[in-house]
Amino acid sequence: MQSNNILVIGPSWVGDMVMAQSLLKMIKREQPNAKIDVLTPSWSAGLLKRMPEIRYVLHHNLEHGKLNWQARKRLGLEMQTYHYQQAIVLPNSWKSALIPFFAKIPKRTGYLGEMRYHLLNDIRDKTFIKTVSQYVALGLPKGDSKADKVIPKPALNHGTVIKTLQRIGLTSIPKRPILALCPGAEYGTAKQWPIENYVACAKYKISKGWQVWVFGSKKEMLLGAEIKSVVGKNCINLCGKTTLPDAIDLLSISKAVISNDSGLMHVAAALNKPLIALFGSSNPNMTPPLSNQASIISLKLKCSPCYKRTCPKRHLKCLRDITPVKVLQTLNTYEQKQKILQ
Repeated sequence: MQSNNILVIGPSWVGDMVMAQSLLKMIKREQPNAKIDVLTPSWSAGLLKRMPEIRYVLHHNLEHGKLNWQARKRLGLEMQTYHYQQAIVLPNSWKSALIPFFAKIPKRTGYLGEMRYHLLNDIRDKTFIKTVSQYVALGLPKGDSKADKVIPKPALNHGTVIKTLQRIGLTSIPKRPILALCPGAEYGTAKQWPIENYVACAKYKISKGWQVWVFGSKKEMLLGAEIKSVVGKNCINLCGKTTLPDAIDLLSISKAVISNDSGLMHVAAALNKPLIALFGSSNPNMTPPLSNQASIISLKLKCSPCYKRTCPKRHLKCLRDITPVKVLQTLNTYEQKQKILQ
């Protein structure tokens, strides 16, 4: 049977790329012989290499938000040699559809987005609320109900954990259970649970014999340093000290995760870790963590979800009114269920 070569134009956010693995899984389920390549920004190449459904990870250095017409045209012309039968364009921007167009890929699938009539020739209607359902639908025939009813869950592979531990100065997997905290959110402060609440959760779990690891990028280094300075012993600040693949490895050995709606939240869900996911300005009906081990906490105030980067009312009640007690109770309830099952 002849294989179908498919190029997927990946999204530019970590969480979206994790959810996009559901599309890759569905394609492989429906077309076992399909060869899937993903074109992605260079920073996310390490994440995609943890997805076994992908044949080639093709990365670029195109600046986010820039047209880069000549660079996209040159890349598209180069890709003609791959002889793709289909391109699936996940971003909604006009420029994201240029490369498959220049590559002369016969079937170019995506949503209309920014009036992409001439760039795409298999335009779909958005009929689903969940982002993951929208992604999966692009890999199926129009109107297929599996796009919303049978969504394969992302499942990331993790690498050699010991080598990753050694890079951060540890020689072995710690004996104390690890609580992972993910206090950042690339999108903005309207998605960030107050840092003092993370501190309260950290102190409580440490008092119960746990240790705490704080995860994040270089942008969260100060957040991590502040949590570390207040919590002190048995707290490690990893913000800015790990690559994304490193974070995948280290989250894989955590006992539980507390996270804002962020890329790391979706990574933790894909690793099937017990997860408390905190939602403020964003909508948990659109981008929930795709795991039955996740508990979502959202107050569903009248002013939320507002989808703003910063709170337009300046009170951030949607997150401030979520107490550490509520989060810890939710986590403890999960732990008790696990003990019963054991």
